[in-house]
Amino acid sequence: MTQTQLASSALLAAATAAAGTLTYAALSAQSQLFGKVIIAGKNPNHIALTYDDGPNDIATERLLEVLARNNTRATFFLIGRYVQQRTAIVRAIAAAGHLIGNHTMTHPWLAWQSSARIREELTRCNATIEDTIGAPVRYFRAPHGARRPAVLRIAHELGLTPVQWNILPGDWKLIDAREITDRTLRGILRNQRQNRSSNIVLHDGGQGGLGQPRLPSVEATAILLQNYKTRPEIKFVTVDSWT
Repeated sequence: MTQTQLASSALLAAATAAAGTLTYAALSAQSQLFGKVIIAGKNPNHIALTYDDGPNDIATERLLEVLARNNTRATFFLIGRYVQQRTAIVRAIAAAGHLIGNHTMTHPWLAWQSSARIREELTRCNATIEDTIGAPVRYFRAPHGARRPAVLRIAHELGLTPVQWNILPGDWKLIDAREITDRTLRGILRNQRQNRSSNIVLHDGGQGGLGQPRLPSVEATAILLQNYKTRPEIKFVTVDSWT
C-alpha cells in the first residue's frame, strides 16, 4: 500500500470513528458527551415512572386511575399538539400532583433540526402546557432522546432541564403487559446491582396521533406497582427529585 493509500485509510478510519462518537452522543440515552442530562439518582431503591407522548384518550385516563389507587406520582412528558386537543386530561394530570414535562410540540428528531425549529418546538410546547395548567414547565425530554449541543443549549436558555432514562422496555411495540413488566423488572434489578436509581420510559400515547393502543402499558404499570406493594424500601419518585 502506498503512502497516499495509507493516509487515505487513516483518514477514513478517523472519520468513521468520529461519526460513531457523534452518533453515540446524539442517540445514546445515557451519553453526556454533548452536555449534562438527568439520567437517574444513586439510590437503588428509587424508581421513576415516566410516560411519553401523551395525553391520549382512555390510556392516560386509566393510567391516572391506576396511579391514584397506588398513591404514586409519576412524570408525564407531553406533546404540545395533543395538549391543545385534550386540555381536560392535562389538567387532570396536574390536579393529581404528577410532574409534567415538555416533549416538544410535534415530536420531531431534534438532533437534525435547525436551531430556529428547536426553539420553536420547545417554546410552543412550554407555552401550551403552561397556558393549560397555569404553572411553569421545568423539565424536557427530547423525542427519541435525540439531541445535539444546540438542543441542550436552547433547552437551558428556556429554563428546561433535559431528562433521559436508563430503562426502555419498548412498550410502543406489539408486546403484552407481562412482557413490558418483565423487561422493566430486569432493568430495575440491573440498576440496583449497579447502585443506581431507575428511570423508566413507558408510553401513554404515541407520535402517530391520538387514540394509540397503550392499555398494555397501563396494565404493566398496575402489575409493577403491585409487585412492589410489600416492599416499603422501594420509593416511586418524580424526576425532579434528582436535581
